[in-house]
Amino acid sequence: MNKIFLIGYMGSGKSTIAKLLAKKMGIDSFDSDDLIAKEAGMTVSEIFRQQGEIHFRKLEHKMLQTIIASPEVMIVSLGGGTPCYANNHELLNGNGVISIYLKGAIATLSERLSKSKTSRPLIAALDENEFEEFIAKHLFDRSYYYNQATYKVTIDGKTATEIMEEIVGLLT
Repeated sequence: MNKIFLIGYMGSGKSTIAKLLAKKMGIDSFDSDDLIAKEAGMTVSEIFRQQGEIHFRKLEHKMLQTIIASPEVMIVSLGGGTPCYANNHELLNGNGVISIYLKGAIATLSERLSKSKTSRPLIAALDENEFEEFIAKHLFDRSYYYNQATYKVTIDGKTATEIMEEIVGLLT
């Protein structure tokens, strides 16, 4: 069994799907941001604010290398930017690794993110017009990296359970 990494834009359901998938498959799941925060002893927002994004991306890259080198079988939901820095997308295509891109349309992601906008520092201050444009630009910038995934699963119009079952079908 391989390590399974869920990638995609914020709001695509990576953490939720990872938990459902782990329960269904009987293996552990982890959220990369939680692992980084625990290791650093501060939240991701605090790392960004106090030490900057470059420092965070270095911690993220080191965490990804550590997970891949570990003998444990696990499911990991990665932060939205993880595949886009430090050639992490190449690590996500290595031996013993399966990466799954949870692909959502701008409308789907906007709708989901609007419900949690205030708790997400990158988008909290954006007005409605800037909000969709920001998501569209980010998706465009990141699409090359996301599309390097082993599998792509569209999330639009599907429940978390349906998405999880589709992934199980791909893996078996």
